[in-house]
Amino acid sequence: MNISRRALCAAALLAAASPLGFDASAAPPVPKIRVGVLKFGTVNWELDTIKHNKFDAANGIDVEVVYFAGEDATNVAMLAGDLDVIVSDWLWVSRQRSQGEDLTLAPYSTAVGAIMVKQDAPIRTIPDLAGKKIGVTGGSLDKSWLLIQGLARRDHKIDLTKESEIVFGAPPLLSEKAVSGELDAVLNFWHFCARLEANGFRRLIGADDAAKALGASGPVSALGYVFHDKWANENPDVAMSFVKASAQAKKLLAESDAEWQRLAPIMRAEGRELEVLRDRYREGIPRRPLAEEESDAAKLYEVLAELGGEKLVGEARQMAPGTFWAALKT
Repeated sequence: MNISRRALCAAALLAAASPLGFDASAAPPVPKIRVGVLKFGTVNWELDTIKHNKFDAANGIDVEVVYFAGEDATNVAMLAGDLDVIVSDWLWVSRQRSQGEDLTLAPYSTAVGAIMVKQDAPIRTIPDLAGKKIGVTGGSLDKSWLLIQGLARRDHKIDLTKESEIVFGAPPLLSEKAVSGELDAVLNFWHFCARLEANGFRRLIGADDAAKALGASGPVSALGYVFHDKWANENPDVAMSFVKASAQAKKLLAESDAEWQRLAPIMRAEGRELEVLRDRYREGIPRRPLAEEESDAAKLYEVLAELGGEKLVGEARQMAPGTFWAALKT
């Protein structure tokens, strides 16, 4: 019995001395947040800024970036519970909520696409697009395309789908065709527009211009960080810490040209192209109170529901309550 006690005491002492033993003062593990993104998407610029500058660690979290080949794959992984956060738009979040999912979002960027034409093109107004060949990224139900169509119909009585030749395609391909002159104009995602702008193109009209003309009082985030209400409710400090890390990264990117130089290899841009991408990103940093964005998004939802119908929004004719994360309104 005495030997057993001595052995037990020795084992306890060894355990206490060992780094693998129980340490009552040891800090709990840092919460990890799995963020799913497209491998070559622009969201990587901000996430890389968070990781490089340890903004996640400064807020008591560990951001793990998980790469996907396509948007559909990230959406499926999110709905399956394999990710904590993805980036998507409020239209998709609203549709999922109307179908019973508990997704919500925190604004990420107000940067949106635009119709781009060459600097010397004779196209100066929307009516000038009639009879022209227009490249459109994102398909027939792309939000930017629908908003510009809606403005053309309301203000100019023009149906661009009937009075112009529309060519749908992938962003890089359409940009190439615009540069080569195979297209008269191209509606592309914001970062492709920025690259075109740096190489002899100008904006004819942006989706943000159309949104304001159709009822928005200011910039509305096209994309947001999307997560489940249940996850945010169970981990409120973790979710808010991620939002704070994102805000710190945005602040640095808004103020530091050196940070953009560091990101240049990731962005595959330099010189004038890097500068325009930087400037357009900065313009897209959300700065309005969430309640204002939410109100404008609800207005635009009704416009888009009218233009895109059930194929775009499903059966819901109004944006689902809770689409924007309520915790950011307090």
